[in-house]
Amino acid sequence: MSTPQINAERLLTSLHALGQIGALHGGGVNRLALSDADGQGRDWTVARMRELGMQVTVDAIGNIVGLCPGTEDLPPVMIGSHIDTVRTGGLYDGNYGVLAGLEVIATLRQAGIQPRRPLAVAVFTNEEGARFQPDMMGSLVYVGGLPLQEALSTCDADGVTVQTELQRIGYQGMAPVGAPVVDSYVELHIEQGPVLEQMGLQIGVVEGVQGISWTEFTVQGQSNHAGTTPMALRHDAALVAAQVAVFVRELSQRLGGRQLATVGALRLSPNLVNVIAQQAVFTVDLRNTNSAALAQAERELHAYAQQAAQAEGVHISHRTLARFEPVDFDPEVVNLVEQQTQALGCSYQRMPSGAGHDAQMLARVCPSAMIFVPSVGGLSHNVREHTAPADLQRGAQVLLQVVLALANRPV
Repeated sequence: MSTPQINAERLLTSLHALGQIGALHGGGVNRLALSDADGQGRDWTVARMRELGMQVTVDAIGNIVGLCPGTEDLPPVMIGSHIDTVRTGGLYDGNYGVLAGLEVIATLRQAGIQPRRPLAVAVFTNEEGARFQPDMMGSLVYVGGLPLQEALSTCDADGVTVQTELQRIGYQGMAPVGAPVVDSYVELHIEQGPVLEQMGLQIGVVEGVQGISWTEFTVQGQSNHAGTTPMALRHDAALVAAQVAVFVRELSQRLGGRQLATVGALRLSPNLVNVIAQQAVFTVDLRNTNSAALAQAERELHAYAQQAAQAEGVHISHRTLARFEPVDFDPEVVNLVEQQTQALGCSYQRMPSGAGHDAQMLARVCPSAMIFVPSVGGLSHNVREHTAPADLQRGAQVLLQVVLALANRPV
């Protein structure tokens, strides 16, 4: 029997329909985790699952799982991703993986194909970490890597907890977390980077995810008049923040390889043009595929931050927002992705993921892998995020064939 073909038009229609929820004027999507828009997006997705005859469950951290039975009572092959976005997100990040998963279910159902193992499509809570930290929160709780109560008590910038918002939008479910029984996990995603497009390749066979270290620094200096305080007598919190920002760029260049470093958020207080900053709060994002190199970058960052603060006569403190080791995906599942990509005649490259994904959490409990499709201009977390329809269809077809192979393999 030939493998059925993904309905590209149906997939695109679903992406645009979900993209209307939280749509921004002029394009893009704002569907922050556990916001009203996220709740509406969840309702839309659950309705689609039920239209496909899936059994839907919601767990205590709000993860949604739609299940289709197999011919045998075995652990399910899971497809998944997320539908929450950053404030200025696009149509595809996360959403593509979920809706391509539902398209796989629709395609198999239409063809009358029921594989041996059940198939599950998961929507994980707060993957982005844009409102609540850490990112990948839902999948991390799902696999037992973060205590449920710790996650539920996490606050956003306004002091509102995850639990409060889950209850408000009606998505704190009853299903347990921490001990999932999953056969395997495959996540389809846009690359969110420029490599595939620049190399003219159609598919990324993802071998793993680089490690991530998020730190928030708080510098406490002394507020004073910008016109009357001599430079030598200042205790300037903004200066230290700026010095650290320059240092992390130089650090990444010196360490080379796959080391990345970003200062992504910065708040000054009192934030006035003629007043020396009393306080600076800023974040540093370090990433590397090598665990030892990532740890070295962290050590150098903290040593320099303390040195800079001491030289300026200010106090600096820090807290960890997220810390994940690099993850290698299961070689057999990665090889299967490669084989199915070859069978379809697609050009491809094995590559790491630069961004964090729910797949790195699922890799703790079951064989996992990812499939990438190109991002136009390498743009993501951007209202102009785009992937060509042919690439969307192609990635979903690879996903379908990988999932079928996993679901029908011998017990």
